[in-house]
Amino acid sequence: MAEIDEAVAVWTTDDGVPVRLVWRSTRYRVTDTPTVWADTCEWWRPFEPNEYGIGSVPRRIGGWRFQATSDRGEAHVFDVRHDDERRSWNLVRIFD
Repeated sequence: MAEIDEAVAVWTTDDGVPVRLVWRSTRYRVTDTPTVWADTCEWWRPFEPNEYGIGSVPRRIGGWRFQATSDRGEAHVFDVRHDDERRSWNLVRIFD
């Protein structure tokens, strides 16, 4: 696993599910079912250390994990995150 912080281009369905990405000038098509990973909501973080025992911590979609394959057959598992403020996608991790 490599930790990465690079801008990538990501295409999604109308529901926001990734279907394709371009990383380092190579196009990859998503070849499995993307999985959502969740983060704690920003507004909850000051309370996060406290355990209340009722319900669960408020979550938001933190990003997506999926396998994608290039036209040459090169496959990786990508973790990507959308930056709503900048309206861009970042590659967070890659698994070979």
